[in-house]
Amino acid sequence: MTIDPIVRGRLTEQLQHVVADYFAIDVIDFDHTFPPYKFTARLSGRFLTPTDVAYDPIAARAQTVGSLVFFREEEGQPVIYVAQGELPQARPNYRLAVILFIATLASVFITFGLKPDRTIDWGGGLSYALPLMTILLAHELGHFFVARRNHIQVSPPYFIPLPIISLGTLGAVIMMLAPPKNRRNLLQMAAAGPIAGLIFALPILWIGLSHSPVQALPVGHSYLMEGNSILYAVLKWLIHGQWLPSAAGMDVTLNNMAFAGWVGLLVTALNLIPAGQLDGGHALFTLFGKRVRVVTYVLIAGMMIMSFRYVGWLIWAALLYFLGRRYAVPLDDLTPLDAKHKALAVFLLILAVLLFTPIPFTIVNP
Repeated sequence: MTIDPIVRGRLTEQLQHVVADYFAIDVIDFDHTFPPYKFTARLSGRFLTPTDVAYDPIAARAQTVGSLVFFREEEGQPVIYVAQGELPQARPNYRLAVILFIATLASVFITFGLKPDRTIDWGGGLSYALPLMTILLAHELGHFFVARRNHIQVSPPYFIPLPIISLGTLGAVIMMLAPPKNRRNLLQMAAAGPIAGLIFALPILWIGLSHSPVQALPVGHSYLMEGNSILYAVLKWLIHGQWLPSAAGMDVTLNNMAFAGWVGLLVTALNLIPAGQLDGGHALFTLFGKRVRVVTYVLIAGMMIMSFRYVGWLIWAALLYFLGRRYAVPLDDLTPLDAKHKALAVFLLILAVLLFTPIPFTIVNP
């Protein structure tokens, strides 16, 4: 946009004040765009302090004049964008969140609680619904509370019921309404969900497996077999002393609690897929920045290949193509992860490998 020379001079003084003591300006460009903001100034130069020290005071000064600040790297050099506007504030709909949670609890209960003759099996339904919903709720609240602690504007968790079909739910979503301050905050929020969920999923699965018998696989009729991840196979070996299913045709017959724990691992694994705004995508992005975009295409290709064994990966390939190429870029995208946060990101990616289940379900025909 064209700016009157007098206005340009006042804006220049204002911007100099905003970054004073933290950033030495070489050039101010008033004609640069920074979508979706229309009125943006681009400051190139060099930082006088570390970026994690500079961001808060610069952002606070900009806020007093109704502006937002974004730290970026372009052509290997740091730049600051100052845009007129403000971040959206969360308007949590807790009533909707509670309604969806109750609906999802009922939906999950039906999976094992509704018999073919339409009678209710309370024991069967609750032994699956309560442990599974505990795992899922812990996962989502982990995200929610850490996001709030880091002043990231997020919605409450909205659970998705899926009665009768499949596992009874499609999990839950938390909507991030504004970017996090930096990669460290983003990673903390991403890691909190899987870790909190696993704190409950692992003991639930252990107890369930301990009370699930090892039996000969059915002969003469079709049955559904759950898939193995590395971690799940190891847990079965630790509890039952053998790799299952075995070459002798033996496998563990999961009770409802064990199946809920297995589903908890599966949901965690899917969230840790390193693409887009999934938890694993956040971990990968905080480590490598925008260079990770190519990983999404590798994953899409891999899922299309795996779909020959499990057709459900076609749906995930489509989801990654349409949704997995966008990453949550922080306001300050210059401050790198420190050593402990890098270790946390690597830990999440290792978890993704240990929990990944190439063939989640197999229908075995006689």
